[in-house]
Amino acid sequence: MSQKCPCGSGKETAQCCTPYISGKADAPTAEALMRARYSAYVLNELDYLKVSLAPETLKGHDEESVREWSEKAEWLGLTVHDTWAGLEDDTDGIVEFSANYAIDGEELSHRERSHFRKDDGKWYYVDGDMVSGPPVRKEPKVGRNEPCPCGSGKKFKKCCGR
Repeated sequence: MSQKCPCGSGKETAQCCTPYISGKADAPTAEALMRARYSAYVLNELDYLKVSLAPETLKGHDEESVREWSEKAEWLGLTVHDTWAGLEDDTDGIVEFSANYAIDGEELSHRERSHFRKDDGKWYYVDGDMVSGPPVRKEPKVGRNEPCPCGSGKKFKKCCGR
């Protein structure tokens, strides 16, 4: 039975991330490595997450935290937002993505701009910066003609809404 790859490519796992995770092939681009790393989290292939790290990144690798996140999360999907360089002929690349998951029923999103480097023909994850999305408003929006929430007694448009 064939199974779609967790990375969202639309390909079957065996023709997508499995060759990279199993070590039978090297990811040809930074994005392919990033997708394979996401699939490794989903499939609990924790060794791949370690071997795909740049040497200087290994010292900060916390195997227990990686294992816990991989096993506790219900992985909901991957969205690639943008890539900069990271093609087969490049030596550096950046991939911005969101990994969506749920823990204990709470849906969360990890958005990151990841940095990759190719050494001796092989791509490695170097580090990443968290990227925040637009602010999420939790309270209802105040209408222009409603009383100002600051308590002044004035309409919002004549007070804090100016």
